[in-house]
Formats: sequence, structure tokens, C-alpha cells
Amino acid sequence: MKTSIYLDTTIISALFDVRTPERMAQTKEFWRNIDDFNVYISELVIDEIKGATQPIQGNMLNIAKNFNVLPIDQESQKLAKIYIENKIFPDKYIDDALHVALSSTNQIGILLSWNFSHLVKLKTRRMVSLVNSTYNYNIIEILAPPEL
Repeated sequence: MKTSIYLDTTIISALFDVRTPERMAQTKEFWRNIDDFNVYISELVIDEIKGATQPIQGNMLNIAKNFNVLPIDQESQKLAKIYIENKIFPDKYIDDALHVALSSTNQIGILLSWNFSHLVKLKTRRMVSLVNSTYNYNIIEILAPPEL
């Protein structure tokens, strides 16, 4: 049985970001094993990709079409607001909270990201686990690709 993972936009964009060659290489290394996972993204990821410039936008959309796309539903929006209320994420980073909420409400145990500012850090991991436990959601792992 394959492990389910949720990719935020930073993972897909890292495949094309020549400004960060080490991150790009690590992402491509992870990509070699992508078929080992049930991969999910969300409508939020698609919307964020649509904000990229061409030709990168087209390349990213081409990759994204291979994955299961989760809708942004009321349950996920509510949980994202709870993360904000609990000061896990600043108000202006609601999209980061929503990525975590989408993974949590859809019972996807691993969220992959390169966002070290708000997602892939110890405080966020601990606080999300606490909130998820309080509201009866599964604990999720928030990881960078090399950790997987």
C-alpha cells in the first residue's frame, strides 16, 4: 500500500527554480521515487501555480495534472482559521495554514514543502499536532523532501 503525501506549491516549483540548484537537485532526486506515493495537491496549489510566469507556469501545470486535486472545502477553511487563531501561522499566511488543513482534513499523513519560514519547522510541527489532536484530526508530518 502506497503512502499518501500532499505537495505544496514549493515542491513543484523547485523542479524549475534554477536560483536554488541544491534544492532543485534534491527535489529531482525525490521525484525519481514519486510513483511510490499516492500524491495529492489542492485547488490552492493550482491557483498558486497560475500566478507563476510562463513558461514555468505551463511546465508546473503539466506536472500538476498527474496528481489528485483536493477541493478547498469548508472543513479545511475552518481548520485553517483555527491554526491562525492559535498563532501557528500569521494572519497573512492563511494559504500556508490551508495547505496544512487540507492535508489534515483529508487524512494525508505527510505534507511536503520547502517552506522553512512557516511550515517545515519544529514549532509548526508541534503546534499543528496539538491542534489536530484537540480537534480529532490525525497527526501529520510536515517534511522537506530529503527527510522523506
